[in-house]
Amino acid sequence: MTDSTRPFIHDDFLLETPQAAELYHDHAEACPIIDYHCHLQPAEVACDQRWETITQIWLGGDHYKWRAMRSNGVAERFCTGEASDWEKFEQFAATMPYLLRNPMYHWSQLELSRYFGIDELLSPATAREIYDACNAQLAEPDFSARGLMKRSNVKLVCTTDDPIDTLEHHLAVAADGEFDVQMLPTFRPDKAMAIENVPAFNAYVDQLAAAADVEIAHVGDLLEALQSRHDFFHSAGCRLSDHGLDTFYADDYTDQEIQTIFDHARAGKTVSPGDVRKFKSAMLHEFARMDHAAGWTQQFHYGVIRNNNSRLFEALGPDTGFDSIGDFEVAKPLTKLLDRLDRESTLARTILYNINPRDNELLATMLGNFQDGLTPGKMQLGSGWWFLDQLDGMTRQIEAISQLGLLRRFVGMLTDSRSFLSYTRHEYFRRLLCNILGQDIANGRLPNDLPLVGQLVQDVSYNNAAGYFGFEV
Repeated sequence: MTDSTRPFIHDDFLLETPQAAELYHDHAEACPIIDYHCHLQPAEVACDQRWETITQIWLGGDHYKWRAMRSNGVAERFCTGEASDWEKFEQFAATMPYLLRNPMYHWSQLELSRYFGIDELLSPATAREIYDACNAQLAEPDFSARGLMKRSNVKLVCTTDDPIDTLEHHLAVAADGEFDVQMLPTFRPDKAMAIENVPAFNAYVDQLAAAADVEIAHVGDLLEALQSRHDFFHSAGCRLSDHGLDTFYADDYTDQEIQTIFDHARAGKTVSPGDVRKFKSAMLHEFARMDHAAGWTQQFHYGVIRNNNSRLFEALGPDTGFDSIGDFEVAKPLTKLLDRLDRESTLARTILYNINPRDNELLATMLGNFQDGLTPGKMQLGSGWWFLDQLDGMTRQIEAISQLGLLRRFVGMLTDSRSFLSYTRHEYFRRLLCNILGQDIANGRLPNDLPLVGQLVQDVSYNNAAGYFGFEV
């Protein structure tokens, strides 16, 4: 029976058996965090950003919350518009009672509890009190960007960075001997293969040429410039790449075809859909070869249909809450890409993140085809991502790994977030993992050996990420 006097976020939140509670409190809770994929702004870490209001840190840039508010009939001025910070917070608080069973309800209450010590449920009745209490605490020293990272027991974060980035903020943080949280870049070269938008592609190639200090007249020059930036990122501690794709590309092509397609684009001519696929196939192959040569891990986030609302995309730009799950052919191009790399011994450590839940088992079985028998857990099914970053989505992902792979080799959770309050997602994941395993012990599906199962919990929570990527932690 539930204790009605106990706060909603309590010590055993989501832990439904004594075994789950013991696994979490004895094996997961104290593990540090390696957040190997996020979208934090490096400049905010470098300058040790502070915020005046909870709205700025909680609602600014959070398209999850904007999407929920719009669904509740909240006007755009309270999401991305000119309304005051209090008005925006008030509208989100009014939305909270309608978020029951939405993961944002858990995330929001967990963040209020962990960072602000606030256990009251956020609602219209409590909004002003909670707003004022949070704002008063934001003035305290440990509520800066760096302070929140240290309070969260973060050891290392990997941001998401374009090849043309100077990485000045990463270098500044690395040189600061008083801050002991590592911030490393991740190489995200999506714009270098986005040849379907010729004007944007050409503008980007010119920027890349300037960043790499080379003239780009041929495809070979483009690859030379990208390799130069890849090397620079490596010197700054980068050990991962990341690719945001709609689907995978592995069309057949010749070098001459790719050069012709490149010349066509550089002349300002429209590139046909078939040639776009060939160019993307060639570039993905070359990126993968660079990663393998450098000993990096390559990540692929795929399956999103972006910017579906053209009217609001034109008004607000990308990443404002108008993306959805896509339905693309995956298996054939993916196996062709992986097989092509495997045949030439250039297949790097790989993590695949699907956004369509139908693909969990597809990926889990596909990855098993390309484990090399040398690198434990070389091919990874990534954690539940974006729309699947919630109890059901993460459970499905854990079940797929468990049934079709090795759960104990899984490299674990990440925030994929722009917020310094999102580290509670690691806690959320660890509680879910411990609850699944605790239920299995209680039901006789796993041995009643808490040290054995606890080691799995620690490996997935921290140890695997610490060893898999080659970080110095």
